Amino acid sequence: MVSVVSAMLTYPDIDPIIFQLGPLAVRWYGLMYVLGFLAAFFLVRYQFRRYPHPGLAEHFDNLNLILIVSLILGARIGYVALYNLPYYWQNPLEILAIWQGGMSFHGGLLGALGGGWLFCHYRGLNFLRTADAYVVPAPIGLIFGRLGNFINAELYGRVSDVPWAMVFPGGGPLPRHPSQLYQSFFEGLILFVIMWYALKLYWQRQWPAGRLVVVFLVGYGVFRFAVEFFRQPDANLSLLFGVFTLGQVLSLLMIVTGILLWQVLTVRQRKRQ
Repeated sequence: MVSVVSAMLTYPDIDPIIFQLGPLAVRWYGLMYVLGFLAAFFLVRYQFRRYPHPGLAEHFDNLNLILIVSLILGARIGYVALYNLPYYWQNPLEILAIWQGGMSFHGGLLGALGGGWLFCHYRGLNFLRTADAYVVPAPIGLIFGRLGNFINAELYGRVSDVPWAMVFPGGGPLPRHPSQLYQSFFEGLILFVIMWYALKLYWQRQWPAGRLVVVFLVGYGVFRFAVEFFRQPDANLSLLFGVFTLGQVLSLLMIVTGILLWQVLTVRQRKRQ
């Protein structure tokens, strides 16, 4: 049982709004998405300039636009459908209020994959090769996204007496794990280091297309599954077997999908040899 103690660290209580001009408000949460998209833009462009990505440079700008729109739509629809459908069913206009938070990573991933597949299919691009290029900088977006969650004081952790626990606005009087920062570190920074190292192996050892997608699916799934034990479960969702959150279930599906994709790619590679 967690003892009632004072938080050793003070939540910084940053104003979610950077500045406001009349009805127009520029928020940290939105800025984090912009920074994530910019990181993806420059790091993917770096890749196709250094490594062979036939046709990607020609369609780069259009593909980026499709991916941004697909990711945002997928992330919002995923959150609405998976995490709080009864509320949004009664308040449909609130679905548009994405500046208040409420984006599902797993929904965004499916949206980006779906939009990317359609674009690559109609433009004659190798989908797996293209996806490999984009998953490498994806953890950078996760770094910024989780920082946005932290600033919004949302998706905070479970009650804890660790020295770095914080009392979050809206989280009650007890100190909690700053789980958003855990996610930013493991799902973001550490995963990016892994992806960047895997990128070098990818080209040095001539891995088949799709291997980097596998590394990302399994890496993110493992980190997200682990960190969810420190994150406060959604109040409106029941735990599977009284233990696992929806995020953990979806992350397990990512891990299984990654392992199956690895097996498929291995079989294809052996057939070609």
